[in-house]
Amino acid sequence: MFQLESILRKNILQLSPYSSARSEFTGEGELFLDANENSFGAPVEGLYNRYPDPLQVELKERISRIKGVPPQNIFLGNGSDEIIDLLFRAFCNPGKDSVILLPPTYGMYEVSANINDIYIKKVHLTKDFALDLESISEVADDLTKLIFICSPNNPTGNSIDREDVEIILNNFNGIVVVDEAYINYSRQRSFISELTEYPNLVVMQTLSKAWGLAGARIGMCFASEEIVSVLNKIKPPYNIGLPAQELALKALDHVELVNERIKISVREREMLFKQLALLPFVMCIYPSEANFLLVRVTDASALYSFLINRGIIVRDRSKVELCEGCLRITVGTPEENIQLLNTLKEFQS
Repeated sequence: MFQLESILRKNILQLSPYSSARSEFTGEGELFLDANENSFGAPVEGLYNRYPDPLQVELKERISRIKGVPPQNIFLGNGSDEIIDLLFRAFCNPGKDSVILLPPTYGMYEVSANINDIYIKKVHLTKDFALDLESISEVADDLTKLIFICSPNNPTGNSIDREDVEIILNNFNGIVVVDEAYINYSRQRSFISELTEYPNLVVMQTLSKAWGLAGARIGMCFASEEIVSVLNKIKPPYNIGLPAQELALKALDHVELVNERIKISVREREMLFKQLALLPFVMCIYPSEANFLLVRVTDASALYSFLINRGIIVRDRSKVELCEGCLRITVGTPEENIQLLNTLKEFQS
C-alpha cells in the first residue's frame, strides 16, 4: 500500500520551510513595511513593487472552478519544468534513488533527473508507442521513486492506453506522474478524475499549450493534499511572478474562445494529416491527439534545412530512438498551415 512518508526524502520530511513575509499574516493590510520592498513603486503602472501571492490563491480558485479540483489539490509551478524538478528533489535521494522514463518522451524528465543525480531506468515504448508493462515491472524496485508517463506523448502525439496507466498506478509504490500538457487536444479523459482513487497519482497540465500562455510559464499540478503540501514546502517562496498571475487570470476569463481555438486546431491537424499523406517523400504520419504531427520522411535532414532556409522552423527528431527520419510539425493557424504545405510542394518539385 502506498504511503507518502515512506518514499519522501528524510531531509524534506524534517525540513522547516522558508517563511515569506506575506505568508506570516492573514487578512488585509494597508501599510506594508514587512518585506523590504521599494515603497515608492516601480517606474511602470501596477503594483509590481510588491511581492506576489506566494500561494497564488486567487489563480488556484479560478483554476479550481474550471477543472473541478479543490484548490488544496492544486500546485502551480514556474512552468511544468519546475514541477518536474521539485518532484525529484522531494522524493529522490541523489546518487541513490531511480526514476523510470519511457522514451521517446519529453526530454526534460531526463535532464532534470541528471541535474538531481538520479539514476535513470529507460523502458522504451513499443513500436506502436505503447507502454511495455512487463519491462516496467521488471526494472522497478524499492529505490524507484518516480515514473513519468506523457499522454498525449511528446514527440509521438499518441495517448497512452488508460488501462495500462491504471495497471501501473495499482502496482507501483512510488509516484506516477501523468503529464497531460496536450490533453485539451485529445479525446481521452483527463486522469484528474482519478485523483481520489490513487494517492500516488500526480497529474501535470499547463497553460502553455491550449491556453496560449507559453511566455507566462505556468505549469499546473493536481495531486493529493499531502503531495501538494510537500511541493509548497520546498518551492521558492515567490515562484510565480505577479505579471504572470495577472495574465493567467485574464486568460481564464475566455474559456469559450480557447475551446473554439482548440476545435480549429484539431480540424487543422486532421487537414494537415490528409494533405501531408499525399506528398511522395512522406513515408508515415503517426496518429496524433496533440497539437502536432510526427512525420517520417525520406530525408529528414534535407527537408529540415529546406524549411529553415524559407523561414519555417520545425523540430528534427530524427536522432531520437524510434523516431528515426522524423520531423515534428506543430499545427499552426490555417494561414500558417497553407504556407507550410505550399513550401513542402516546392520541396517536392
